[in-house]
Amino acid sequence: MNIEILVNVAPRESRAALLDNGALQEVFIERVSRRGLVGNLYKGRVTRVLPGMQAAFLEVGLARTGFLHVADILAPPPDAANDASDIPDPREVDIRSLVREGDELLVQVVKDPLGTKGARLSTQVSLPSRYLVYLPQGKRVGVSSRIPSVEAREQLRSMVKRLVEASGRGGGYIVRTAALDAPADLLEADLQFLQRMWAHMRERALATPAGNLVHEDLPLTTRVLRDELRDQVRRVLVDSPTEFARMQEFARSFMPEYADRIELHDSPRPIFDLHGVEDEISRALEPRVPLKSGGYIVIQQTEAMTTVDVNTGGYVGSRNLEETIFRTNLEAAVAIARQLRVRNLGGIIVLDFIDMEDAEHRQALIEALQTALAEDRAQTHISSISPLGLVEMTRKRTRESLEHLLCAPCPQCQGRGFVRTAETVAHEIFRELVRQSRQFNSSELVVLAHQDVVAWLQESEFAVLEELEAESGRPIRLQPESMYSLDQYDVVLA
Repeated sequence: MNIEILVNVAPRESRAALLDNGALQEVFIERVSRRGLVGNLYKGRVTRVLPGMQAAFLEVGLARTGFLHVADILAPPPDAANDASDIPDPREVDIRSLVREGDELLVQVVKDPLGTKGARLSTQVSLPSRYLVYLPQGKRVGVSSRIPSVEAREQLRSMVKRLVEASGRGGGYIVRTAALDAPADLLEADLQFLQRMWAHMRERALATPAGNLVHEDLPLTTRVLRDELRDQVRRVLVDSPTEFARMQEFARSFMPEYADRIELHDSPRPIFDLHGVEDEISRALEPRVPLKSGGYIVIQQTEAMTTVDVNTGGYVGSRNLEETIFRTNLEAAVAIARQLRVRNLGGIIVLDFIDMEDAEHRQALIEALQTALAEDRAQTHISSISPLGLVEMTRKRTRESLEHLLCAPCPQCQGRGFVRTAETVAHEIFRELVRQSRQFNSSELVVLAHQDVVAWLQESEFAVLEELEAESGRPIRLQPESMYSLDQYDVVLA
């Protein structure tokens, strides 16, 4: 039991960190200016239906319209236990037969807005509590696949089925991992709470105008208790007395067996500094991740995918090259799994491990990666090693990555990751000088540029400037501009 949850509360930002044996595994950040929307319910109005995309756009009161795909109308929520035979094939259903412009729908956000894309919506509502997830449109009872024992899963399924039948109400349920070993009375209390909450939401939805919020999910400080607090968590440390009281009240109401694990951090040293989390977050924004052996991995996040490159670096091993490569790859697999969680990277991910010739080593690497990803709450899928030696995988993305949340594109390079060199800019200036001198008359040509470019022109290209002055018949004056970026310049006629 070596897992800790640290909660840091600031005036307009809350952060939670999940540590395992002192190492950061996940970080959650919620700001007042941009709270996460996943789990929120909205009364939406259909503004556009696009049959070519099998999708509709809904106005739900956010900055951008939400996106509703036909699959999110037909299919049950993730991990639901409905038979596939109950669900029509989305490719065979025309979305215009399901929704029309002007329709008002109760929808739930299943993916936060990412970049320029609006929130992903679903008409299939799922309401989580401590032990259960309620699926009002569902029909059956499913059990979390994270409960390994088949016998325990069947016992839980039977118990919840009996409780559902006794309640006399419909709907489907998913039994969460936290329900393992939970007594029947707590499961029944959870079930009744969810049914009452859904009844309240339906009544509120009827009275709510389209384009407005119907139900907002819990704030981060209590949501992390609901989703992450379990037997393996040794303690929850929070640095705000006000939030500490609120979290204890929540725990006493919904998970009393864990209420004594919530502690107040009263040290003068900031909680994230004391446990090294601030340094870990800073390192998670760097592309290069060192390995203990001396190797390293490089993580590059692009709009299309995330790429990870593995290198031996200074690790030379002690036996032979194949063994050195194998050990580096195994260490990298563990580091990659952790970095995906810490950085919250999702979508398509391509891993470029060091090439290995031994088939047993390649299989062992895939198994090590799967084991390292086993604790990841996000759904992942790993393909086998391709002929090019690449491992392709996907990780479900529901919120923005740490980099996109904390960073903005560089104002110098506009997010490209590079700028033109001083020499390249100098040659562009030469071409502009020729162009200006041939088209316009003036007594002087003034070059405004970054100090490094001006220095390059004065020290390395002075002869070229003299030739241009002779050719144009006009003096050329260089003027450094402190506010200019390296690849910004102007040629002014004077």
